[in-house]
Amino acid sequence: MPPTQPTAQPAYVLHSRAYRESSALVDFLTPQGRLRAVLRSARGKAGTLARPFVPLEVEFRGRGELKNVGRMESNGVAAWLNGEALFSGLYLNELLIRLLPAEDPHPAVFDHYAATLLALAEGRPLEPLLRSFEWRLLDDLGYGFALNTDLHGEPIAADGLYRLQVDAGLEQVYLLQPGLFNGTELLAMAEADWSAPGALSAAKRLMRQALAVHLGGRPLVSRELFRKP
Repeated sequence: MPPTQPTAQPAYVLHSRAYRESSALVDFLTPQGRLRAVLRSARGKAGTLARPFVPLEVEFRGRGELKNVGRMESNGVAAWLNGEALFSGLYLNELLIRLLPAEDPHPAVFDHYAATLLALAEGRPLEPLLRSFEWRLLDDLGYGFALNTDLHGEPIAADGLYRLQVDAGLEQVYLLQPGLFNGTELLAMAEADWSAPGALSAAKRLMRQALAVHLGGRPLVSRELFRKP
């Protein structure tokens, strides 16, 4: 049988680094998952395209884990990010590189990523966008958990206190201890009601706890960008 002709697909560059003399090793996000590919002549026109937040159409060649980039073209208007919006975009990219398995299709993650970049470029509030992306990523990877019921299937009580059991869900507790969440915060998160007092800060803590185990104890470099003056 003749070899199948590679088909182009939408893609974004997550990360790129120099490879050999004039090539680059590039991590792409596509609807078919995270793909790593060698980009030849990266110092020419192709290199100017292969940068983060630019919607691309890329033709990948090869059957192994390391592909080769064939045709690559712009596929829309790049998201122009500045300041904390730029840091947020880099954070999303690092999160995807660390959590998304290679060549594991997640088209919903790709679509949400593209929508989040546009929202960041439009100047929408950062925290709700980041929390929403983290939550949807965890859920799509099979690591999600309910916010309106506990791990026993009981409704979250507004006046209750809960801790996260990462592999199971939220567990009600009756003694104060570090890292707890109150029921009103959790119920607000379930409705994405970010106007509720404490909901956004609680969501940030919750997502950090939920992500930590899947990051293997290695901190995200991009988080440090938010701490620099």
